[in-house]
This record gives sequence, structure tokens and C-alpha cells, in this order.
Amino acid sequence: MKQLLELLEKDCNQSAHQLAAILQMSPEEVTAAIKRLEEERTIVKYQPIINWEQAGVDKVTAVINVRITPQREVGFDAIAERIYRFPEVVSLYLMSGGYDLSVTIEGQTLKDISQFVSTKLSTIDGILSTTTHFMLKRYKYAGVIIEDREEDHRLVVSP
Repeated sequence: MKQLLELLEKDCNQSAHQLAAILQMSPEEVTAAIKRLEEERTIVKYQPIINWEQAGVDKVTAVINVRITPQREVGFDAIAERIYRFPEVVSLYLMSGGYDLSVTIEGQTLKDISQFVSTKLSTIDGILSTTTHFMLKRYKYAGVIIEDREEDHRLVVSP
């Protein structure tokens, strides 16, 4: 099962026949395994990786470090749930270290991001502080190099 998940994570566009050949299973077994993994929500979503800059679409992405006071009996989960329900939130992680939550959000402009932080995020009870970091350029995402400009970096040797 782990090998099937790894293959799908690298390229979810492979057919059941291709996966079956690699895994030495029948295509029907692969299809059934994938269906079961989807029903169990082990496989949550299939998503392409898009180079938005190449597509000519301007987006602003920010990572916000959030310090919170855990709530009695629910810890960090109740505040995290309030945050991840906002449509601007792309990802949310509980962290160790100097802050508690790492929130990634997207907007059309810097003003969209600042309004989200000031009117939606920082007003939630239990949030002590936020620190916003704007992403300037994406080089690699989900294990994929976004703009691969592979060049030969070896020194030229001449006789």
C-alpha cells in the first residue's frame, strides 16, 4: 500500500495498468485499492502543481506565524478549526518552537492579506500575536522544481 501511495504522490496521472505493472498487481486490484484509500480519506485530493507566474496570474502568498493560548479541554484544535475554515487559508500546521500555528494564505494583493490578518485572524479570541512573511518567489513546491533551468555548472577544461 505504501508503494502505491508513493507512486500516486509522484504522479497521480498514471493509469491503473501502469501502476499494476510496477506493483505486480492486476489493474482491478489497483483500482479497488485506490477506491478504498479514497473512501478512507487516506487519499484526500488529486491536485496539479501550477506555475502561476508562468500562467500570467498574479497572486500574493503569505505565511503567518501565530501564537495562541490553548483552550481548556480542546487545546489548539478549536482555534485551528476557526482559522482553517476561512477560504483564504491554503494550509495550516501546528508547530513546535517559537510560535504555535503556521498559516499559509493567498490573496490578490498585499492589501487583501493585511485585511485578512487585521480583520479576521487577529480578532479571534485566544490569538496572542501574528507575524506575517510574504513569499517573494516559489522555487520548489511539493517536491517539484517550478522553473528548472538546469545548466552545466562544470568548469571547462581545455588541453
